[in-house]
Parts: sequence; structure tokens; C-alpha cells
Amino acid sequence: MIEVKPAVCGIARLSSVEEGSDMRDILAYTSSYATWSRGPAYAARLAAALDASLTGLYVSPSPMALMQGYETPELASYVLEGIRDLMEGASAAGPAFVRWAGEHGVTKAAWQVAAGDLPSVLGHIGNWHDLLVLERTPAPEESAVEPGRIALSVEIPCLVVPPEGALAPAPECIAVAWNGSPEAIRAIHAARPLLARAGRVVVLSGTQRKVLTEIDWKPAFDLDMYLRRHGIHAEQRPLLASDEQAGAALLAAATEIGAGLLVMGAYGRTRFSEWVFGGATRHILNHAGIPVVMRH
Repeated sequence: MIEVKPAVCGIARLSSVEEGSDMRDILAYTSSYATWSRGPAYAARLAAALDASLTGLYVSPSPMALMQGYETPELASYVLEGIRDLMEGASAAGPAFVRWAGEHGVTKAAWQVAAGDLPSVLGHIGNWHDLLVLERTPAPEESAVEPGRIALSVEIPCLVVPPEGALAPAPECIAVAWNGSPEAIRAIHAARPLLARAGRVVVLSGTQRKVLTEIDWKPAFDLDMYLRRHGIHAEQRPLLASDEQAGAALLAAATEIGAGLLVMGAYGRTRFSEWVFGGATRHILNHAGIPVVMRH
């Protein structure tokens, strides 16, 4: 880990009480090692605000996957040499990333490079991080695929940054999508350090998700008591919408209250080894104009 001294002043730090959070190691995936766009920039500003460490990660495709179809040893060797050059160039970007993070106020920054299947790599490095920051692409109907596939397959919360709009690493108002599901509970638990900093938290309560009946008993989760126990006082607003309209209704409600961040569970299932998103998850991944914290 390479540490740098902050080059930016005036970034609000958490109090000692708020610093006892679970968001101490932030991972930012970047598709480029030459420049760092909105996703990594938001992650850097968030890490500075939380006084957390920031790891930038560049992932090259798997060499074996790229070499498929190259039957001759000469062509395979040519592809392998190109991958080697790519990895060397990406690895050399480490000092530049650390300097760039320092300019955003990050005091603890690191850079890592890997090769392989992207969700698998992110799932592995996520084992020692608390939050993964991803960036949506501008294409509206395709932007949900990659961040959604990752959010549903890794074991850590994901923060998806939209391609446009203003970004506040410490939003004054946060909207929370609540339907009583385990996914929603995990998302709220993961976002607690951000909720504790917000001046206003609004819980948008929709239809409670039905869990498959089991012959046992599990204690109920009292969201209001949980939030109050952690010093978070939330407003409650009903969200009347069908499952098909839930995504659009959530975004409309978040806009109405002026939320700068949405916290929600991510829903989906595998079908023939591919992720099929729930309707609300797909809609929000495609259309959200504010960052979204998701947890499967």
C-alpha cells in the first residue's frame, strides 16, 4: 500500500463516533489505466470524506479467453505478447493513480492489476474491501448489464455511479428502498456509515416481499428501531406501486425529496449461468440519475 499526503484541503472528515464504520476500504474498478473517469473520481471523493483507503483496480481479459480461436502457435504467441505489454503498462500506472487520488484528498491509496473474468476478479478482491464502486456506461439499454451482473455476483455492496449529473460524496438527503427483504436489510446495513452522515434519511416503504414458507421461526427485523439504535432518524413514506412500476416509482420519489443517493437491495437470479434482473433492479440500473448503493 502506497500512502500519500492529502493535497486537497477543506474536505469534511467524520467525527470519531462516525469513524467507527464498516466502510474503511473502498475499491474502485476502472476500465482504463490511462485516465480515471466519474466512477473512480466519485470513489476517491467518497474515500476522502470517510477517511477510508482507496484501491484502484484495472482488470485485463483472461489470456486464455483472448487466445481462443488462434490455432497457430505464432498467432497465439502474438496475442500473449500483447497481453503482457498491456499488463506491464497497466502496472506502471500505479504511481500516477496514487498521485491522482492524493489530489482528491485520499490519504491511503493503492493500485492493483489483474487478469481474468471481471466478476470473478472483483469477487476475489472484494473479500478485503467494504464497498465496490462501479460506473454505468451512457448507453441506456445496455448500461445495466455489466454493473448489474457484478452487483448480483460479488459478496460486497456495490455503489453504481450514473454517467451524468452532479455527484455528492456526502449527500444531504438519502432515499432508502424498503420492502422487508434480506437484500434490502443487507443494503441498509452496508450503507449505515453514509446514512449516519446524512441530514435527512427517507425510507420509501413498498410492498413487503414474500419469503418462501419454511417450517421454522425467524425474528422480525424492526427497521426503525435498527436505525434509531445507530443514531439515524428516518422519515417514513409509503410507496404505492406494482412490481412492474416499482423502479420508476422509486426514482420519482427520490427525485421529489431531493435525494442524492438511493440505497436498495439488488434482486435477480441465475438462468443458464446468466443473471436475470428483477424489474426494479433493471430499471434503476438503466435510468438512475443519482448514485445507487446495491446489495444482493
